[in-house]
Amino acid sequence: MRLGSVVLLLCACGATSSAQVGEVSLSFGDSIFKDNILGSTADLSGLTQFKVGDGFRITARLTLNTKRFIGHEFGYSYSRSKLALVGSSDNASMPIHQGFYDFLVYATPEGFRIRPFAAGGAQFSTFVPPGASVTYGTGTTKYGGNFGGGVKVKVSSLFAKRLDFRDYVTTKPFDLAGKSGALHQIEASAGLGLYF
Repeated sequence: MRLGSVVLLLCACGATSSAQVGEVSLSFGDSIFKDNILGSTADLSGLTQFKVGDGFRITARLTLNTKRFIGHEFGYSYSRSKLALVGSSDNASMPIHQGFYDFLVYATPEGFRIRPFAAGGAQFSTFVPPGASVTYGTGTTKYGGNFGGGVKVKVSSLFAKRLDFRDYVTTKPFDLAGKSGALHQIEASAGLGLYF
């Protein structure tokens, strides 16, 4: 009953106001990795270093704008990256599943056609090694923070285009020997949003 009242109140507020309450969006782009050496393994043939390579990215977002200049964004991203040996052209597909929350601060108030924004928040990233499946719990999950920004451009009363640039920072996965520092997964994407 309480949930129904909240939904009814939100719908009534949306019907009486032309302000954007929120949006759902879908973006496509690239995951670009910085500091991408994951570590090494040793065997009789010597030392083998592994690195993660760039790949494509699909991101779904739900944005709630609670104030004229402030919003909250929840999202899920799927990246198809590569796990490779350093110094070799051989690589294997390595999916990365990511869930995140970001606090948004807009440069222009709600209602403007062009809305640049800054974003910062937290995420988890599940790295799934080649031949494994995330559904069986064989991935390695790392937690971290992210920051960046973007711009939303309103193209109609219902739709907006968006560009996003974010740096997702985690510790390196798979607990390989010799790993040090953070792994930076940089998002560069473009998409379409639907206002509600």
